[in-house]
Amino acid sequence: MAEMIKLFVNGNEVEVEAGKNLIDAIGAVGIEIPHLCYHPALGADGNCRMCLVGLEEGGPPLVAACKTPAAEGMKVLLDADHIKKIQHDVLEFQLINHPVDCPVCDQAGECSLQDYYMTYDGQKSRMTVPQVTKSKKMDFGCGVIHDQERCVLCGRCVRFCRQITKTGELGIVNRTDTARVAIFPGRPLDNRYAVNVVDLCPVGAMTSADFRFKQRVWFMKKERGVCHGCSKGCNITIDHNREKDQDDLIYRFRPLFNEQINGYFICDEGRLSYRDENENRLTEARLSKTTMSLDKAVTAGLKEIKRAEGIVILISPDCSLEQMVSVKSLAEELGATLSGFSDGYIKKGDGDDYLIQDDKAANRAGLAALNIDSSQTGFEEALAKAGLLINFNNDLSLFYDESSLKKLFKEKRVIGVTSRNTKLFQMANLVIPVASFTEYSGSIISCDNILQTFNRAITKNDTLVDICEVASLFGGPLKTDRDRYDELKKIVVSLNDFDPDTIPATGLKLT
Repeated sequence: MAEMIKLFVNGNEVEVEAGKNLIDAIGAVGIEIPHLCYHPALGADGNCRMCLVGLEEGGPPLVAACKTPAAEGMKVLLDADHIKKIQHDVLEFQLINHPVDCPVCDQAGECSLQDYYMTYDGQKSRMTVPQVTKSKKMDFGCGVIHDQERCVLCGRCVRFCRQITKTGELGIVNRTDTARVAIFPGRPLDNRYAVNVVDLCPVGAMTSADFRFKQRVWFMKKERGVCHGCSKGCNITIDHNREKDQDDLIYRFRPLFNEQINGYFICDEGRLSYRDENENRLTEARLSKTTMSLDKAVTAGLKEIKRAEGIVILISPDCSLEQMVSVKSLAEELGATLSGFSDGYIKKGDGDDYLIQDDKAANRAGLAALNIDSSQTGFEEALAKAGLLINFNNDLSLFYDESSLKKLFKEKRVIGVTSRNTKLFQMANLVIPVASFTEYSGSIISCDNILQTFNRAITKNDTLVDICEVASLFGGPLKTDRDRYDELKKIVVSLNDFDPDTIPATGLKLT
């Protein structure tokens, strides 16, 4: 447990963690020290001077909070008149050439400069000379658009490319009014985490080409989620909005801080995977080419199951633990062979030593935890003897080409239970639409053996059932969330001491 110390802020005693700088230590107890250039993942730079605070005794009268460690008995002044004047002067300096284009700026509503102006300044400009103009709408590459006039030269983006990705594409060139962030000639951003500079930017200088002018941030709802783009399980914020009489749509994924998993960042591929939640979704059940209601589709599926001579059930490694245990129980009830074969989800050599993994499956560790066989041989041998394949959202086309799939499915009946309208599931005899991961609650185990829970973020106008319910309708014995979790605890013994609502939001390291 971290050592705690006591200090005074504006005369009030607070207990904070030793070893942290004043911004982080005091911020942890709910007292904000304004800052622009400092970021916990990038360290202190000390160039914006917005975080200057007073010390009553035992040190210099003014210190930069980002570079000053909290010390026992320290007396910190935040609301003194001379501190307020410093904050006002720094903001006035930043706004000398800053365009007042908040109504058209994508950052409006989540802009630190905008918030600080309203909190610490709120004065009219005293400038009577024309503002310095710089380049606008500069394509920095990797979907990052830069506006040099809005930049406050905090240097966060520069430090990110040097310290985190170690690619160094950005730099600050020139001095005084002509200083600006720029790329090197012919060297645009070229790394798989580049769009994180948009999140790091405290103003509207860095914007995402994918998100620009799509939504106002104050219209969107924000929900916690877990990225399903690979086995790392990065924590994300899901920003979504339902326009009048329209469906609820996701407009972006953003990184959500989790110290033991992804820190402050996510990869660009995972960030843009929100598109799959909106596009090419299957919304209607279909028998051959005839659309039908869910009830009729389930009835048709039960008939297929009843007359089948040998059944293989295939489960996706992206499914939640609850879905996996539901399907596992269904397979046992039907006497079917259950397989988690999903070698196609692994892209060898694609990962790195930071966040990106070779394994693009969100919950492969869940297959192992539930003792579900994932071998190619086991799947193919079982299917060769079976007359029916029930595929729960497993994208076999990642491993087999179209001709191999046709050969694999020859003389087989195929039931597809899926969230996506892909060519693979268009080959199925019966298709049943189900919710995608942002539309149900569940839990997954990351490649680092960390169990995480996530809740439904999106509610569609036409709500789709999830795989757990389809497994139950097909004859699975697990009918409720309690049934599923109790069954999970029988198999994954490290869950015995926990209920879903007692699992930490940051995840539970399994033993």
